[in-house]
Amino acid sequence: MDSPGVPEDHAVTVRIDKGGICGSDLHYYHHGGFGTVKIREPMVLGHEVAGTVVAVGKAVGNFALNDKVAVNPSMPCNQCAYCRANMRNQCTDMRFFGSAMRFPHQQGLFRQKINLPAEQLVRLSAQTSMEHAACSEPLAVCLHAVRQAGPLSGKNVMVSGCGPIGCLTIMAAAHSGAHWITASDLSQPPLDIAVQAGANTVIDVARNTGEFQHLAKNKGTQDVIFECSGSPRALAGAFEVVKPGGTIVTVGLGGNGELPLSLAVTKEVKMIGSFRFDPEFRQAAELIDRGMIDVSPLISAVLPFHDAQKAFDLASDRSQSMKVQLDFS
Repeated sequence: MDSPGVPEDHAVTVRIDKGGICGSDLHYYHHGGFGTVKIREPMVLGHEVAGTVVAVGKAVGNFALNDKVAVNPSMPCNQCAYCRANMRNQCTDMRFFGSAMRFPHQQGLFRQKINLPAEQLVRLSAQTSMEHAACSEPLAVCLHAVRQAGPLSGKNVMVSGCGPIGCLTIMAAAHSGAHWITASDLSQPPLDIAVQAGANTVIDVARNTGEFQHLAKNKGTQDVIFECSGSPRALAGAFEVVKPGGTIVTVGLGGNGELPLSLAVTKEVKMIGSFRFDPEFRQAAELIDRGMIDVSPLISAVLPFHDAQKAFDLASDRSQSMKVQLDFS
């Protein structure tokens, strides 16, 4: 078992209970990184975790032993120009647990115990599921994406790509008052989860291209599209089905591709990127804590951390899983 030692005055010791395997974790597992980010030294993975406070620093007054907590993995510097402009998700000196972007790498949270600054934690109710709480970080990503889109009340919304981020975006959009949510993907299993997440209509674009093209009638039918797959082809398709004056929010990270600029110009489309989160983490943890967003449809399996390889292999199979978590308790 990890022995992090006595926490500093403004820190607490957290026993990690549950940790979700993210797409970036899978990139490290299979390829040693993604894009220009490569592992250059041994690195602990993991940034989607929840746990229990087991020791409290002398200057910490807002946490107590046995408090359940969600852990925010994002640690902006609070000093750079973007942090000072309240754009902390764009911090130029960001530390993020389980990331090889820095060297030495920022070690991750897949461990049994760790000392953490108290400011990284959100207290949860005693009855909150640790499996659910460990979904706070990916839900925060999706809440930020929804915020980028502006008000969704009464609008037709499409979510392209129904992996964990896509399905959580569906939940976030529904919570924000979207009138009708259409979800699209290349295979049926994630679409089945998308229905449980709150999608009103689903389209298997690999088999029903005509149904997708029907959304393009009268210059487009969708007020807002969240592109969560990272596929250049899917992003290009979004310009066909978005309404004139509509909004496309790019959430998924993928390769570069050609965009239909003529459609972007003539339909006056607004395209907005969405990257990470900041205040949305606390919001995500509290929405899960209060039961206002139920993330249970996403959780496919929870395996003991001793079976980490089995868990990572299962998480890599989209036909068998959506979100696989490790149990460290």
